[in-house]
Amino acid sequence: MKIFTDYHGGFGPGKCLACGKQSPLIASILGACVDCIRERPEEVLPHIRKMQAETRLEFNLPTKPPDDPQGVHCPLCANECRIPEGQRGFCGLRENRGGKLIHLAGTAKKGILHWYYDPLPTNCVADWVCPGHTRYGYKNLAVFYGACSLNCLFCQNWHYRQMSPEGKGMSAQELADKADARTYCVCYFGGDPSPQMPHALATSRLLAQRGVRICWETNGTMHPKLLEKAVQLSLETGGCIKFDLKAYNESLHLALTGVSNKRTLENFARAARHIPERPEPPLVVASTLLVPGYVDVKEVSEIASFIASLDPAIPYALLGFHPHFYMPDLPRTSVRHANAAEAAARAAGLTNVRIGNRHLLSRAY
Repeated sequence: MKIFTDYHGGFGPGKCLACGKQSPLIASILGACVDCIRERPEEVLPHIRKMQAETRLEFNLPTKPPDDPQGVHCPLCANECRIPEGQRGFCGLRENRGGKLIHLAGTAKKGILHWYYDPLPTNCVADWVCPGHTRYGYKNLAVFYGACSLNCLFCQNWHYRQMSPEGKGMSAQELADKADARTYCVCYFGGDPSPQMPHALATSRLLAQRGVRICWETNGTMHPKLLEKAVQLSLETGGCIKFDLKAYNESLHLALTGVSNKRTLENFARAARHIPERPEPPLVVASTLLVPGYVDVKEVSEIASFIASLDPAIPYALLGFHPHFYMPDLPRTSVRHANAAEAAARAAGLTNVRIGNRHLLSRAY
């Protein structure tokens, strides 16, 4: 894994290949500053797509969502893969065998995941607005799924890529049986639950019968029909769905994750329509990782304006970035950056904004 090794080197200024600017806030893997990504995407995105592809190859994953007109269609997420014969979809869990879509994992019979108990209160993105933060002595069933529909270059949980769909896995029933009388809630994350929604939904139906609250932490790329089922389960059980809104500008989202954010924004708006059905505790929660140099005050302001247009009371968490994966040459989010982002979110109309992961913040810029 040569690229992976190379990008875990030293810290120093990166350079924008388009405008020539040098700055510690330019990631070497991108080779582009945020201004050029937003304003000159036709110049910088071809290079970034190439780098995105190479990071996928290191983990034997398809370099982009396959789009073969003769391929088998997988509708489970926004990538809408059309998989050629003998190949796999972007998430690595679906394969075209003889013209049929084969699910290697992500079904009710088999999910690729790790699970563990997380004692409450925990460091959940929604902890400050969730009743769970008062449930001392109870626990969360944390479900870490081993696949994703995006390719975030800053992924904090990139180890999911080392989980093989050929592994034994766990059925929905087996996972649900891990809940006991002290299990207050379940939260699906990863990776992301989107590529394994059939498994997560089947598990959730079983857990709901046991009185467990159903929560999701997701990039929001699942098919809208699957989203609706997830929202209903959270509504009925007192849980929530937490959307990670990584960027508002589509070019920036493509640069950072390799995939458009259109489905994510559409699904966020779709979920927000259900808020009047249960105003408390909050049904929909948003978060954004403050990636230095890229997810700046302008980006947060636009995300916050979008959220506020749906419901200004939606809780919004701003999270500190830690140098990781293919972006280790960026600094940690600065206190100045976080405070300015919080002020921008409130100025955009949001009434419930919080800076999370404060222990990660720095004075680097």
